[in-house]
Amino acid sequence: MASSLHLILACTCVCLTSPMSEGQKVYRNVPIPEKAHFAETFDSAPLDRNWVLSKAGKVNMELKYDGNWALEEPDHQVLPGNRGLVLKSPGRHHAIAAYLRSVYQFRDKPLCLQYEVHFQKGIDCGGAYIKLLSDYDGLRLTQFNDATPYTIMFGPDKCGLYPDNTYEILIDLTVISKGSLLEDMDPPVNPPKEVLDPEDTAPESWDDRPYIPDPTAIKPQDWDEEAPEFIPDPAVQRPDGWLEGEPPFVPDPEAQPPDDWAEEMDGQWEAPLVPNPSCAHAVGCGPWTPPRVHNPAYRGKWKPPKIDNPNYQGAWQPRSIPNPGYFEDQHPFRMSPVAAVGLELWSLTAGILFDNFLLCSDLNTANRWTQDTWGQRQTPGLLEQLIVATVKRPWLWGVYVFTVGLPIILFISFMWPDKRFGPPNQDYYYKKSDEPQSDSPQDHEVPPTLKDYGVTNRVGPRKRETRRGQRKSDLELKVTE
Repeated sequence: MASSLHLILACTCVCLTSPMSEGQKVYRNVPIPEKAHFAETFDSAPLDRNWVLSKAGKVNMELKYDGNWALEEPDHQVLPGNRGLVLKSPGRHHAIAAYLRSVYQFRDKPLCLQYEVHFQKGIDCGGAYIKLLSDYDGLRLTQFNDATPYTIMFGPDKCGLYPDNTYEILIDLTVISKGSLLEDMDPPVNPPKEVLDPEDTAPESWDDRPYIPDPTAIKPQDWDEEAPEFIPDPAVQRPDGWLEGEPPFVPDPEAQPPDDWAEEMDGQWEAPLVPNPSCAHAVGCGPWTPPRVHNPAYRGKWKPPKIDNPNYQGAWQPRSIPNPGYFEDQHPFRMSPVAAVGLELWSLTAGILFDNFLLCSDLNTANRWTQDTWGQRQTPGLLEQLIVATVKRPWLWGVYVFTVGLPIILFISFMWPDKRFGPPNQDYYYKKSDEPQSDSPQDHEVPPTLKDYGVTNRVGPRKRETRRGQRKSDLELKVTE
């Protein structure tokens, strides 16, 4: 069974961090996967070991690709020791490429391709596309240019293709779109079987107006098309004290023409205007005009109302004819073999950093590469940091439990103060809001006896009881007498 064909492009647009603190860990170099057709981290080998600068020239033999490349650490470094390939020359053409360790054939194994892009200074105009250069006899990387045949070109996003002609688009490991190459691509992989005839024209009698003016409508006799939309407000009067005969500005009486002013050359000199002093304490000067208000008699130009067009034929469309450029590719993922990767770019913004290229045929290898390169520079979330901290400090678990458990207990106590306590078959099963409960027979207080204090002599109490009985009898006798 054919395995999936997968194309991956990972991109980081902006990478900002705070200055490195003491004891910060260093970037860990990632070994090149054995199954990779191509892998590059730029962290150890020199640039010219694997990559070839384009020497393609213009018509006058000048270099077309005169932009400079460099191996540098990012401007805002996350982990020291991590380098990348940086586009250095703004407004110039850049081209660089590298051969694969082995040609990739689109057969029954997946294609995994990914790289990172950091727009360190933003991006004004330009691209960061990678080209998978096709395998052919005339491929020379020193002559790599915009006309060099390529199999795939795409920009800083993340894509996946499969042998069942479906695709996925991901950004930062998150799927944002997926569908079918044969049905959901725009433009589609396979052109339509029929197209509209470019030479077809609509008949002169074709009526595509859904509505027409009502031919039976007549303009009302009282409809005044000449009435203005706005008129002077008849309710407003000129304010008292308005000096209509005085201009608001007068020539400056103190102004003098310049010494070099010649009327023959410069014309008659006119003094600059200044506010009229006569209007300093007046409500206003000059011609007075009332404010304008909407004319209640205004109705505008009369137009007959619209009605449905009884002759409406709908929107005209040219006829369809067989597409002369039609073809059908049932296996669009079977593309030309790939022999190299290349960057052929022009950008107004410098400082675009490329890093961690990988081309392989195993999804697990690609996922491992992502975690080992891009993943080690990602800042863990708060929960992950708390869990990692317990490795060296196990006692933090107690702090976490206390910190989380105490608010929960307090929340329950305040939100449900009438909670019942104890088993329901016991006398102490009550609510805090219940009325006072009566004591049970076992709860009545009994006066302490001598026995409670450790006295065992029973003679004393009997005598006292006898004397008490005698006193009672004497009293009853006296009352009787």
